Parts: sequence; C-alpha cells; structure tokens
Amino acid sequence: MRELVAQRLGNRLSRRGFFKSMAAAGFTAAAINGIIDDLEAAERPGDDGSSRYRTVTGNGGQLWIEQLKASGVEYLFTNPGSTETGFFDAFVDTPGIQLIDCLHEGIVISAADGYASITGKTAFVNVHAMVGTAQMCGQLYNAHKSNAPMVVTAGMADNSIFSDDVGLGAKAGSSQSEVTRQFTKISWDVREPGSIPVVLRRAFKVASTPPGGPVYLAVATYAQGSKEATAQIADQSMFNVPMRPRPDKERIEMVAKHLIEGNQPLFITSDDLYRSDAIDAAVELVEMLGVPILDAGSSASNSGFPSWHSLYWDNKAFVRRDGVDPFDNYDVIVGLGAKEFTRMGAPGEEPPIEIGRALRSWKAAIGIDIDVMGRTVPIDLAVVADPKAGIEDLRDAVNSLVTQERLKKIRNERERHMIPRIATYRADVEAEAKSTFGRSPMHPHELAALIERNIDRDAITVNESLSHDFSMRHNAIQRFGGDEKRRITSAGGSLGWGIGAAIGVKIGEPDRQVVLNIGDGSVMYSASGFWTMARYSIPVLTIVWNNRNYQTVRHGFSRFGGRMEKSGHYAGMYLGDPNIDFVGLARSQGVEGAKAMTASEFSAAIKRGIEATRSGNPFVIDVDISRIGGGADSTWYQAFSLAEKRTRNV
Repeated sequence: MRELVAQRLGNRLSRRGFFKSMAAAGFTAAAINGIIDDLEAAERPGDDGSSRYRTVTGNGGQLWIEQLKASGVEYLFTNPGSTETGFFDAFVDTPGIQLIDCLHEGIVISAADGYASITGKTAFVNVHAMVGTAQMCGQLYNAHKSNAPMVVTAGMADNSIFSDDVGLGAKAGSSQSEVTRQFTKISWDVREPGSIPVVLRRAFKVASTPPGGPVYLAVATYAQGSKEATAQIADQSMFNVPMRPRPDKERIEMVAKHLIEGNQPLFITSDDLYRSDAIDAAVELVEMLGVPILDAGSSASNSGFPSWHSLYWDNKAFVRRDGVDPFDNYDVIVGLGAKEFTRMGAPGEEPPIEIGRALRSWKAAIGIDIDVMGRTVPIDLAVVADPKAGIEDLRDAVNSLVTQERLKKIRNERERHMIPRIATYRADVEAEAKSTFGRSPMHPHELAALIERNIDRDAITVNESLSHDFSMRHNAIQRFGGDEKRRITSAGGSLGWGIGAAIGVKIGEPDRQVVLNIGDGSVMYSASGFWTMARYSIPVLTIVWNNRNYQTVRHGFSRFGGRMEKSGHYAGMYLGDPNIDFVGLARSQGVEGAKAMTASEFSAAIKRGIEATRSGNPFVIDVDISRIGGGADSTWYQAFSLAEKRTRNV
C-alpha cells in the first residue's frame, strides 16, 4: 500500500490504476475511494493557495528550499560557502525567507539559539562544509544545553565517492555529521537530492519535539546541483508530534499529598517553565501552597518566574556555608520542569552538592525530559508530563484532597516562616550592593542598578557577563510587582554566545527592548556580530562590562590557592596593555557607541543608547567597572616583545 500511495502522489500512477492495484490487493471499493479522497485533499490547495502535500520536480537545492517554505521557515541564519552553491542558487529568488548573514559560524548558531529560545520556534541554520561545522561547535554546545530547537545544515564535500582526501571535507574514514553527534539529537549525511525534503521534515520533527535540541544535516554538494529529482513537499504540521501529555492521576496525587503533609516543601524549576507557558500556573501553585520556588542549577536558569515574588529564592542563596547544605532545610522537594537535581561543580573540585541529600527529603520531578530525571540524584517519584499540564493537575489534586480552610492554614504557616527569611536575605543583598555605590571605577553592583533603573519594565536582558550575573539578578528583584522582564543567559557557558543571542532574541521579539550585558572578554569571541546588527538594523543596546580581565577564570585560579594566588601573577587573565576600544570596534562595523567611566557618564550614555535603539539603530556602551574577588588588583601578565628578539629589523 505504501508504494502504491507513493506512486499516486508522485503522479506515476493514475487514479484508475491506483484503484485497480488497491482492489487487487484486497481493499474494498469504499476503502479505496476513502484513501483517494484523503490523498486528493492533501494535494488540494488551502485557503491561502498553498497545498499541504504536493509533488515538485527540481534539483536538490530547489527541493530543499520548497521544503523549508513548507516547514514554515522565516529566517535563514547563515555564513555561506561554496559547498552550498545549489542551495543558495535556489534561495536567491525565493520570497518569504529572510537571510541573516553572520560573519562567523559561532555567531550564526548563537543567533539561532536566541531566536529559538525566545520564540519557541525551530530555527533554521546553514553553515559551511566541514570547516564551518567544526567552528560552530562551541556554540552548538550551548544550544544543546539549552534544548534549543534548531535544524543546522551544511554542504558536504563527500569523501566516500572518489577520493577520501577532499578539500573542506571530513577526515579520511570519518563522516562530517559525526563531528556534531554529541551536541545534537541526531545527525545525518544526505547524498540523494530526492531525499532532502524527507530528511528535512524529519529534522524539524525531531528538533521541535520536547525536549527540543539541535539536529544536523550534511548535504552533499552534488545532491544540490543540476540533477533533477521528483519528491513530495509536505506541510510540516503533518509530521510534527505535539508533546503536552497530562500526568498519571495516581502519581500526581501522591505529589499533592506530600506537598500538603510536608513541613517545609520547596519547588525547583528551570527554563522548561517558560517553554511550556507555565509561569502563571506556577505562580498560582506557589501562592496556593505557600511554597518557595528556586531557579535550579547554574546561573543559566531562565525560568521566567517573577523574581520580585515574595516566595522566589535566587539560586545564589543556596550555597553551602560552614559545611551546611541549605537544601537540608526542606523535607519535600518537587521539580516543576526542573532539568537537574544537582548544582554544577567545577573540574577538580568536590562533587556537586545533591539537592535534599538528607535521607528525610522526599523528591519528585514533573517534566518531559526523561533523560535527566533521576540521572544523577535519586528521586522518589518521576511524573512524566508537560510542565503546564502537570502544574494544573497538581493544583486540582491539592484542591480535591484538602479543604480550603485547612489549605489556608497550611499556606499561612509556611508564609509566616518563609517570606521574612527571603525578605531578610534580599535586604542583606541590597544593603551590600548599595554599600559599593560611588566608587571609581564603578562597582558592578552600581552598574546593575543603573541599568535596571533605565531600561523598560518589559525589557529582555541577554546576559553574558558571567561573574556579574549575581548582582544583576538581585537588582532586578527590587522592581515593582508585575514586572514582565525576561532574562536569558547561556546554558553552556561557552564564550562567544551573547552578541549572536541578542541578535536572535531581537529578531524574535522586535517590539520589546533587548539589552545585552556582556563582559569584555566575551565580546572578543564574537565582535563581528556588530556588523550583522548594523546591516539589518537590529536595534540592540549592548553594554560592555569592561574590567580588562577574564574574571570568572581568575576567580577559579584564586580559589585553587596555589602559586598564582600567592604571587598575584594570574596567567593570561589581564586584558589591558593595550586596552581594547570597544566603541571604536563597533563603529568600524557601523554601530555607534559611547564610553562611560563614571555613574554620571553612564547615565547620559544609556539615555543616548535608548534613544538610538528607539530610532532603529544598535548602540554600544563601553563601561569601565572594577574587578572583584580574588586577585582583583593584579594587572600582571607575562611580558614579551617579539620585535626585541629580532636579529634583522624586518
């Protein structure tokens, strides 16, 4: 039957011939007519003139483009190359898809990551051959960590046809796609033009199915070229599989009972809360039970839960002090879409601290990512469900198990203990931050406060200022209730993410202010992204937190407590001498900017920047800030002059 259907859809079998062949196979006339009606309906144009299923003849590049349109692609994030000639030749006269040109493959991937993260749509990327594939992998690591739905394609110089030593191709005995396997959900090599639409549809299906993630296709150059093939182009909606399952009733009731009976429960969450549109449901559940909620894992958490809420814990509060694990204060811990039940540890340090390691702690996880549930830390109960559906059913289960009078008593008792604790912690953090104001150069706490004071209440902040994330998050707490800010950070920590991510976020949310907070070291991994901002008038306000240092790394060096910490000589950390002119760097690519060395200069600069972005232009502010933490005073570097070593002045 499958072959007969394929022949009919490919116009290789007439209606009459299809009927006769199906009858010979034993199908009734009614069944055959029903199948024919379904096939013709699929081929029939829709209200907008399109068809859900149609046959196209063309070369591989043309089939590629036709399927991208059928898959709903709006943007092509790319750094083009000659191994994709057939693809770009077909693309050049195609309306409806906008090309976003980036000057390095890493920026291409991070732009797609930002776009996918903010919109929930599957981003489409094309990079160049084996070499471009290798160069993008640092940012593909970040996209993999953030579960960003993304289809990445590249041309392929095939090393399996004539010679295994080909220019821009994979190493002899290796395939191009295998380079990406550990950072993708699946990877393919594609060699037949007629299979390109099939593989693309499958790629979009796999990338978008929760938990999302990158998928990679290497398409042979000759498969894109002049050789024609006939293939079916199908609407992507016919292949995608919605994944919003409701939880098992008995399991969700068990979670509800523990939340009711527990002395002091805690919710853990992650960016899955945002992805499943479950923020409002989570706020309702937190307030109904009086249970605090925590962004899990590293500072990369982007749950979207309002940080101003009186029951919101920041994960930096959950740091072991004097040998005490703060998670031991909680007897019931429930993950609402949480990806992990451990906190990140650095290489060479002690193993990560387990959340709720005390034997009395009962742990449950509600989510769709079964790969991480119970992966490292044992849990008492796993509930497979879409986070929003799980939270809604958990709310209903609680209401069915307890009277409103008892629920109110439970909530009031918990809030009586927790809200003052959280408020005291916030007040201490705020007091510490304010004690640093007025210094020169500015302390990062003061810069964070000034940014918060000036940007829109619904701004999206993209953060790649790793060692200053703490101060920024806590200044955001002081906003008024109802704050609609959204905060996005790199999930993997591979530098070079921020500029591209901000580009993708702004493309995905053009009607919201986008502010990029980025460290000076991070800028230099991706500075060519300013050119992309200028070319396409992408009005991002970029603030460079300039301390002339790889500060996060220096903190690790200092904690090691070895010779670097004792001598103050931190290898490779100081980025001054010469100082980098970030305003000049941006201006050389068409982006205007300003330098700020004091709080008053920054206040004037950010007003200029906001005015520029409202006019449709990107803007960069280079801000001098103080270094903080171990080794902050060190400006040492290993001096060297090659010019002095010459024996000839050439």
